[in-house]
Amino acid sequence: MAFPDRIISEFDHTLRALAGVHEAARPNPADEIVEAELDEKERAHAAGLMRVNHVGEVCAQALYQGQAITARDPQARAALEQAAGEEQDHLAWSAERIRELDGRTSLLNPLWYAGSFVMGAAAGALGDRWNLAFLAETERQVEEHLSGHLQKLPAEDRRTRALVEVMRADEAKHRDTALGLGAAELPAPVKLAMRLASKVMTTLSYRL
Repeated sequence: MAFPDRIISEFDHTLRALAGVHEAARPNPADEIVEAELDEKERAHAAGLMRVNHVGEVCAQALYQGQAITARDPQARAALEQAAGEEQDHLAWSAERIRELDGRTSLLNPLWYAGSFVMGAAAGALGDRWNLAFLAETERQVEEHLSGHLQKLPAEDRRTRALVEVMRADEAKHRDTALGLGAAELPAPVKLAMRLASKVMTTLSYRL
């Protein structure tokens, strides 16, 4: 794809991510699961956790876009684009579940998207090994984060739990793919900075 066409495509992708109009390519893992009878507090809590997850998927779209634009190796770019496609499923599933729980998506999504795109492009500019390293560490931290959500969600909320379990499995696969393609090991201070940034994002997006 020519560079101008790629820019137009990425701009369209951005608008779709922020507007929440993505459609999942795969069936929703919760489609066959009966809705649990949750009280108002449980529904609000589950909606808040899924809002955090939705923000994570908005950020993932931006990260992958930024990384794919600057990736040099076609194999690395293809891996990023495939992962981005699966993350689009997560984005659609999360938005749908938030609506089912009578919640809303984060008011700060444009901010999260812009910051993540810049970080993704910067990682890609450092070269493919560091690009993949950033991807691997991001997915590792997201996997941990989703595991934490499975502990916090109401046990009877099987619909939300089914989504989170599939999302977690996908994140682990993306991490393994990045490592298999030769990802470098990020320095400890960079990992810590990523973890702190994630903490700020999750805390704010649970409420906003």
